[in-house]
Amino acid sequence: MRGLLPLSRGLSALATSRAARRAGALGFRCGFHGTQSLNKAQPSFGLLFDIDGVLVRGRLPIPAAKKAFSKMVDSKGQFVVPVVFVTNAGNCLRQTKAAQLSHILGVQIEPDQVIMSHSPLRMFKKYHNKCVLVSGQGPVLEIARNLGFNNVISIDMLRESFPLLDMVDHNRRPKLPSSSICNLPKVEAVVLFGEPIRWETNLQLIIDVLLTGGNLSSVHRTQKMPHLPLLACNMDLMWMAEAHSPRFGHGTFLVCLENIYKKITGEDLKYEFLMGKPCELTYHFAEYLIRCQAMDRAWKSPITSLYAIGDNLMTDIYGANLYNRYLEERIARKNPKAVAKIATATGSAAVPEVEPAGNMWESELASPSATSCKSILVCTGVYNPKAEVPPDADQCIKETVFHGHRDFRFDPALVEPGHIVKDVFEAVELIFEQEKFSSQ
Repeated sequence: MRGLLPLSRGLSALATSRAARRAGALGFRCGFHGTQSLNKAQPSFGLLFDIDGVLVRGRLPIPAAKKAFSKMVDSKGQFVVPVVFVTNAGNCLRQTKAAQLSHILGVQIEPDQVIMSHSPLRMFKKYHNKCVLVSGQGPVLEIARNLGFNNVISIDMLRESFPLLDMVDHNRRPKLPSSSICNLPKVEAVVLFGEPIRWETNLQLIIDVLLTGGNLSSVHRTQKMPHLPLLACNMDLMWMAEAHSPRFGHGTFLVCLENIYKKITGEDLKYEFLMGKPCELTYHFAEYLIRCQAMDRAWKSPITSLYAIGDNLMTDIYGANLYNRYLEERIARKNPKAVAKIATATGSAAVPEVEPAGNMWESELASPSATSCKSILVCTGVYNPKAEVPPDADQCIKETVFHGHRDFRFDPALVEPGHIVKDVFEAVELIFEQEKFSSQ
């Protein structure tokens, strides 16, 4: 493995150059002006921070957060290490989230340092000119257009055009007889940004769209056929706010949608793509932004190590470990000895195939320079240090134990954090110690 690093570093320089050329097309710019002084230590690692439960609880900052970030900036307020915030939130623009974080942490956060759960949708260009129904809360139409979608319909727009479809709340039923106002184009795909405010309305109308092929003027189809493409962001079953116990997240909404569809049709709801943590695509996107920061600061050392700090075993830790496995297997494919080592460690006869270089990730973002992604769990959010995860996967079939999404299998190794620490400040101190890095 060590012998591959010089080659990896040479290739990563070429990959980063190609990634930078594509940044404009994806709507991201690397805006970290100024260069790193040559007499200061230059990092070879980057940090990925979850937000809810790590830096904030609802609207309240976690005390250790400001202390941690004061350690990561120099006297001019510039970051001494590349930092990206990876959140499964999807109810605002990344610009808004960056401004909120700047206020909370007392340091300048750029929009290009923030990945919302929906940020990877910039790469799904084949849907950008289709008529897309979006579900969530906040400025959903603005969010969708900011991501590149040109023809967007919201749930509220559907309600206005088809007032008889939303009948659960008696107070919102039409007071006078009304008919459909068919002034909307046929829906061609559905994008779920996050949990909505009125779940019953969104569940009803999304099911209607899926069962009518996007034409709400028609009746539900009873014959078996594929439904419209469905893309979902954020699979968090729960998240941590100011309350003592976790609150329902978008993953809970997806559980409802999946089970209603199955109950009505007898078929499983299919996703064209899932994104947000723990999806590898989200971490690959974060690694790309880390590379951009290093390039703009003229740091010569390639970023070979990532550290992901989170509070949720089933998203933050699972996702970081899954991406680490991808990085290891990617290197192993080029090294027969490493293949044998991983096969022995995992007990499998062969290492799963890594997606080819022509896939969406690497064609849009170029190959990663990182060779590892290490997970660190904090105890200020969803994670309860008193609750243990059973080591036997057979004991973890029930949803009450495995809080991950239906389409992700439980693997004990993927929910095992590299380190467990009290809070984000301890996490940053641990990383700097391990990397022998000083911010001074």
